[in-house]
Amino acid sequence: MTSQKHGFSEEAMRGLEDLDRRIPAWAETRSLQPGEFATRGGGPSPHYVGHRQRLRTRFLSGGHAAMPEYELLELLLCNAIERIDVKPLAKKLLETFGDLNGVVAASEHRLLQVRGTTRKVYFQLRLVEAFAQRMAQARVLQRCVLSCWDDLIDYCRTSMAHRDTEQFRILFLDNKNVVIADEEQARGTINHVPVYPREVVKRALELNAAALILVHNHPSGDPSPSDSDVTMTDAIVRACEAIDARVHDHVIIGKNSEASFRSLGLL
Repeated sequence: MTSQKHGFSEEAMRGLEDLDRRIPAWAETRSLQPGEFATRGGGPSPHYVGHRQRLRTRFLSGGHAAMPEYELLELLLCNAIERIDVKPLAKKLLETFGDLNGVVAASEHRLLQVRGTTRKVYFQLRLVEAFAQRMAQARVLQRCVLSCWDDLIDYCRTSMAHRDTEQFRILFLDNKNVVIADEEQARGTINHVPVYPREVVKRALELNAAALILVHNHPSGDPSPSDSDVTMTDAIVRACEAIDARVHDHVIIGKNSEASFRSLGLL
């Protein structure tokens, strides 16, 4: 009867050892980029071996304030890409999308156009974005919007400022101006988003909302209201008046600033 070792027969173990000897060296490094090599045994290690741990140690001991953006992005990329130096990719992503906000908000299509980016990278970025939005949203929901206006603007920037297509959101308020719901009403193209006053009013009635704040973004970066923005806002205001609901404001989010219809005298 054949003896057993670790659950395998000696014959099976010999077969595995023979297979291991015949595996070509390229099989271990096939996921690496050209010019980057994994080492095995006592060979010299690439320069980035230990770099990831040093980054983690610096982050945990000193926080993120002193770290440049590309190093923070490196730490994130390490969760999605193994065994290669991710610093060049981090710098390329920042060069392509401008800053961390732009990288995190980038669409899957545009991200995957950057050489070295994978769907695992896209997943990690979406996860970070979700955490950022939930944390910002928590400072707004169930609070009087008039007492947390700056938090509201910060949340809208986090959610919408770096989108490459227009998005229209509505914050529904109760009769004490407390946010009871925050909902995406529509998505559009790079310079247009379809919004239907009837649907806005229907949802306001379902939520028993007493007031609304309209928010949408301009992917161009310029938050100045367009003629169509003004026309659409007037139509929503008139529709809401019919159900005794007030539109407090319409805020347009740009890349680095925002515009308020009420502040501009348009509402």
